[in-house]
Amino acid sequence: MTTLRPKFITFDCYGTLINFEMAPVARQVYADRLSGRALEDFCDYFSAYRLDGVLGAWRPYREVVAEALQRACKRSGTEYRDADGEALYAAIPTWNPHPDVVEPLKRVGEKIPLVILSNSMVDLIPYSVDKLEAPFHTVCTAEEAQAYKPRMQAFEYMFDTLGCGPEDVLHCSSSFRYDLMTAYDLGIKDKAFVNRRHEPMNAYYEVNEIPDLGGLPGLVGL
Repeated sequence: MTTLRPKFITFDCYGTLINFEMAPVARQVYADRLSGRALEDFCDYFSAYRLDGVLGAWRPYREVVAEALQRACKRSGTEYRDADGEALYAAIPTWNPHPDVVEPLKRVGEKIPLVILSNSMVDLIPYSVDKLEAPFHTVCTAEEAQAYKPRMQAFEYMFDTLGCGPEDVLHCSSSFRYDLMTAYDLGIKDKAFVNRRHEPMNAYYEVNEIPDLGGLPGLVGL
């Protein structure tokens, strides 16, 4: 394996570093209205509508979540309540890192600057960053970029903030659709796919596949 030597290691946060528990929370919230296959289908719809909801002009993530729930409810023929969106959004600060994350981050962060590029809000992301326990050089949010991933504008904001280009970063994510496909299109050569098994591996996008963050130090020769 070739040792990568980036100036910065950039990360997706939710899903890659923080255990993204939107579906489990949705199952709890909607357990009084749906069950079995219908509830699982609802969670799939909710996920798809969230992605669709971030492809246009930026708006607060609270609105993205609420609209995706409303669309999933309509498709499922179930009732949406205003409290549903609030419950899902309020859960985000309570989520914790995957168990394989903190120690590798600390180890790599001693040698290479770490950066987060997250589809988050300025007032929301600190709760998660604190739990990662690592020294982050920069944290960039969709709110600051005025664009959500997978839009290129989000990545371009990060490059401008860091004063670097695609050739200077190793971008790490567990998602092709939100991160790695755009990273490929932008010319980021060094990419790590953290295979959390919520998306399949796709070799076309020229990624270094690791099963968890424990594989990251090896990619950069640590």
